[in-house]
Amino acid sequence: MTAEGGEDSSARLLRYVERFAQVLEESGVPRMPARVFAYVLAEDRDRYTASELAAGLRVSPAAISGAVRYLVQVGLVTKEREPGMRSDLYRIDDRDIWSRIFLQRSDLLSHYEKAAAEGVETLGPDTRGGRRMRESQEFFAFLRAELDAVMARWREYRPQLDLDR
Repeated sequence: MTAEGGEDSSARLLRYVERFAQVLEESGVPRMPARVFAYVLAEDRDRYTASELAAGLRVSPAAISGAVRYLVQVGLVTKEREPGMRSDLYRIDDRDIWSRIFLQRSDLLSHYEKAAAEGVETLGPDTRGGRRMRESQEFFAFLRAELDAVMARWREYRPQLDLDR
């Protein structure tokens, strides 16, 4: 079935996946993992084999292999296997996905904060580099605290959206 203008739903899906993947790419996610992640966010199923992802994205299974490995490693998808199945299944836990992703980044901010603190100690607080590292340290601490506060407000706000139908 085609929508107005003659474009079918799978073509619309793929066009959107490419646009969203480009946004993810611009944020630092490698191209193929960005495409796979955008696809599993936008497509309706909740679990996929590598061949289903390859067919859905119209790419080779080899391209999917590295992409899902990356996505599993960074915690954006999980890998599981059903009893008796030979293929791994990849899934996205779509319950409040973006807050979980951003909370993972809180750990990264903590890591940056500690590295900057080490810079202050190594360089000395009275050097230009040490002062810049101190500002960096304080920035990351501030951002981490604000992220926690924003996530708390999000948890209060989210139920009003009625997304878990």
